[in-house]
Amino acid sequence: MSVDTETPLPPARLTYGRHTWKEVSFLLANLPFALVGFVYVAVSVLLGVGLSVTVIGLPLLALGLAGARGLGRAERSRARGLLAVRVEEPSPLPRRHGFLPWLWTALKDPVAWRTVLYMFIRLPWGIVTFTVTLVSLIVLWPVLPFVARGLANADRAMVRGLLSPSDELERRIAELETDRGVVVDTAAADLRRIERDLHDGAQARLVALAMGLGLAKEKLLEDPEAAAAMVDEAHGEVKLALQELRDLARGIHPAVLTDRGLDAALSSIAARCTVPVKVTVDLTERPAEAIEGIAYFTVSELLQNVSKHARARSASVAVWRREDRLLLQVRDDGRGGARLDGGTGMAGLAERLGAVDGLFVLDSPEGGPTTVTAELPWRARAKA
Repeated sequence: MSVDTETPLPPARLTYGRHTWKEVSFLLANLPFALVGFVYVAVSVLLGVGLSVTVIGLPLLALGLAGARGLGRAERSRARGLLAVRVEEPSPLPRRHGFLPWLWTALKDPVAWRTVLYMFIRLPWGIVTFTVTLVSLIVLWPVLPFVARGLANADRAMVRGLLSPSDELERRIAELETDRGVVVDTAAADLRRIERDLHDGAQARLVALAMGLGLAKEKLLEDPEAAAAMVDEAHGEVKLALQELRDLARGIHPAVLTDRGLDAALSSIAARCTVPVKVTVDLTERPAEAIEGIAYFTVSELLQNVSKHARARSASVAVWRREDRLLLQVRDDGRGGARLDGGTGMAGLAERLGAVDGLFVLDSPEGGPTTVTAELPWRARAKA
């Protein structure tokens, strides 16, 4: 599952830091933002409710609620920039064909109604925060960082409580929309990699092969020995091009995985690792092809990291199923110290697993050992 985590804030201190000034700016800006929000809600929403007995009342209320969503988006952006609050953006309203379906969807939008409530309570709160912060800035400036942190924490709670997605289903929709973007970006990157490998590898060799054969054809009658040498060189280029094409095909989806499953495929990549690798696959049946492929490429990249970075003497790979989850664990006795932001592709693996509702856990203390545990949802393979 993809999680948008927040960076922990440093504790408030007597000295004024960057976070303190951001919190003070947010608190002082509360009053003008609260005034704008309260006036908008009072004019549009309350007017729509008051005129709901007329023909224009409900459409006016629906438009007011749609605008409230925009105010909520602005408040989330302000909290994100100044308070380091990370909340998922609610999913947009579903498109409805016809006036009445649109009207009903807009009127029962929980995100908009909670934003209206947020704007109502913000006016008195904005007055309080503006007054207290301004007085503290002038009179109580030695303790201003602590005052600002306390007031800002109340604002953080309001944003999380009233401006976050409605419920677990809404949060899940927002996460899936984010994960869909990761999947699209990953697929595009894979296509670019395949195109680059074809252009720089096999295609370049085939072009050189065609030129070599053309020269050999010209020399066939004039200098048969030179032509024979060129044909022999071209034969070597054909072998190299075929090998590169096989490697590229293996990188897209290896034949051994399709034909024989994870056990044989993981044993194959373990044999190419620079350290001895023990492979244990405890599966009574094969998972769906997509899950099997993700598991294969996850282990493949982790073993590449072992070869390139770990300085290990041995490694192990274990694959098993627990209820509706497929679990992978890759362990090595290397130097440790691996991080998700360490440039070894770990962050990319975590994103790919998160995009399919998977988990990625890295345990790599300095000095080793390194253990990576990954979970994938189990989906049964379709019957042939």
